[in-house]
Amino acid sequence: MGRERTKPIVFAVKGYCLTIGIETMLAGDITVAAKDTKFGQIEIKRGFIPFGGATFRMYQHAGWGNAMRYLLTGDYFSGEEAYRIGLVQELVEGDPFDKAFEIAERITKQAPLAVQATIKAMYQYVKEGEKVAKESLLPDAIELMQTEDAEEGLNAFLERREANFMGK
Repeated sequence: MGRERTKPIVFAVKGYCLTIGIETMLAGDITVAAKDTKFGQIEIKRGFIPFGGATFRMYQHAGWGNAMRYLLTGDYFSGEEAYRIGLVQELVEGDPFDKAFEIAERITKQAPLAVQATIKAMYQYVKEGEKVAKESLLPDAIELMQTEDAEEGLNAFLERREANFMGK
């Protein structure tokens, strides 16, 4: 997975997204792409191997067969194909920046401690496996339930208003 982060990364891609562009995108969390984006993990055509993480991140996102299909052939593929195999979470006509920014803004309105805990739990599952992730889930949830943000979230729900989280 690389370095663990506590803040999510939302990517917007359009045009050509090749080699290290895909690898950088796969190191993030959410990707919005223009429908006409062209993707290609083309190192194999040049006689070398992807060295920015595609050999494991593409598998994590797209599964073995899809990863091998594009890593071993170097074929270009469309935005629709990237969406179909799970490399991209949303496709848009034209410029994807506005939609990516909208998603990022929606994330910033959530409880910061819960966002961080969710990212931590996902990393833990990938790095340490399901057993360890399951063992940590309830203690981490109980800890979060004791925060001011959890209280604010519950009050906002009961009062039918948007929560105002403070990261405490």
